[in-house]
Amino acid sequence: MSVLTTFMRGVTRLNDFIGRGIALLVFAMFGFLLLEVGFRYLLNSPTVWTNELSQMLFGVYAIMSGGYIMAHRGHVNVDLLHSHLAPRKRAAMDIVTSVVFFIFTLALLWFGIDVASESIASWETSYSAWNPPVWPVKLAIPIGTGLLVLQGLVKLLEDIAIAFNLDYYQPPREEPEDSEGEYL
Repeated sequence: MSVLTTFMRGVTRLNDFIGRGIALLVFAMFGFLLLEVGFRYLLNSPTVWTNELSQMLFGVYAIMSGGYIMAHRGHVNVDLLHSHLAPRKRAAMDIVTSVVFFIFTLALLWFGIDVASESIASWETSYSAWNPPVWPVKLAIPIGTGLLVLQGLVKLLEDIAIAFNLDYYQPPREEPEDSEGEYL
């Protein structure tokens, strides 16, 4: 197995592992919001922290799941032309459009590092009644974006291999669809 293939599989496994772990935050958010409803309506004693904590957890959930979603081809595509192309032409189109992806994600990474480092340097808090630290949430921005950039690089390498019929990547076999769009 080549170094390139090892890198591609390693990045995908890392994003898969992190994505599956981050998915568990949904249960924590659900529990905190259920707790808030119970305190507010059953005990007439709302909390000052559950909504803010749930929002912070959702922010981490959203930013850290990007690499996992890309690894599993879950991002939204405009499929007007893309789905009607042969795999090699589709890969070539993805290579061209990856320029926009990398411009956006690398800018997000650049500015995310700046935002996170400023937040960490000042041990930033939310300045709310609860006043939790927000620097860990802001630190998730460059980490999650970095994972997304790495997975985007893996996708680009896969597309290059498919478009130019290179042997370092063997795409999964596409199963034929029947006339109603369902896989046989």
